[in-house]
Amino acid sequence: MLSSSIPYKVSIAPMMDWTDRHCRYFLRLISHHALLYTEMVTTGALVHGDRIRFLAHHSSEHPLALQLGGSHPEELALCAQIAEDYGFDEVNLNVGCPSNRVQSGRFGACLMAEPQLVAECVAAMAQATQIPVTVKTRIGIDEQDSYEALSSFISTVAQAGCRTFIIHARKAWLQGLSPKENREKPPLRYDVVRAIKRDFPQLEVMINGGITTLKEVSEHLELLDGVMIGRAAYHNPYLLAPVDQRFYGDFRALPTRHEIIEAFLPYAAEQLARGVYLSRMTRHILGLFQGQPGARAWRRYLSENAHRPGAGIEIIREALQRVLC
Repeated sequence: MLSSSIPYKVSIAPMMDWTDRHCRYFLRLISHHALLYTEMVTTGALVHGDRIRFLAHHSSEHPLALQLGGSHPEELALCAQIAEDYGFDEVNLNVGCPSNRVQSGRFGACLMAEPQLVAECVAAMAQATQIPVTVKTRIGIDEQDSYEALSSFISTVAQAGCRTFIIHARKAWLQGLSPKENREKPPLRYDVVRAIKRDFPQLEVMINGGITTLKEVSEHLELLDGVMIGRAAYHNPYLLAPVDQRFYGDFRALPTRHEIIEAFLPYAAEQLARGVYLSRMTRHILGLFQGQPGARAWRRYLSENAHRPGAGIEIIREALQRVLC
């Protein structure tokens, strides 16, 4: 189907090795309404691998989007249908990741050079599912970084059935820069993303890249439809606490950091009973007390003890005592 209007003003970026199901459960305790994304999952992993491993999620994680990496329309269509069957609220095609591993699989940012192929992928996905199909992209790649090239890419893909584009406001260098450098070195061009919204007012245009404060989110929302926050939300997750009040009109009391941890403990205990190591979960909560007295002691205690054999939720409680003092 065509991507319908999505009321998600704030979303949390898909981040490899970070936004797993434990991270998402934790973030949902802080914001009820921000759209969460999975890590990127390749079509091959879903078609040939353990789907439950990649797609299992807690019901509280919704609204939740699945990000796919791939370039074969038939496989992407199948995976879009699988996403719907597993209850995801959106399926997103990755056209922004610049890593060598992604390029070797012919997906990610290198697909910006093949807008017609991306259009075919989107059309196949949209036909296969009733949930929105969206695209996350860059503003350009290598020397193909003119506004005309980006505008043509957006136009071609939109005609295939995508109404929502999440645009990382940096170009990507496919050779010569690491993924980390590609997140930092190419200059941010917020003006380019705003120009796309100006020239395609019928589309939903969301911005990503370098956004670290809710003040910046508010400023972007004056001209754009949504804002995606990445590493700032992971390293300082309490940044999200006012999101529901500020952007969604949900005025229930903000949870305190300690209340968030108390709410996380039953989940951690349940996962431990299923054989999940404590450190798999606690690595996502290290930044909760950033800027608060005792934050370093909190991080240190968890880092030094959560990986120990048999570590249980008492480790989290002990760490919490170090910020209660």
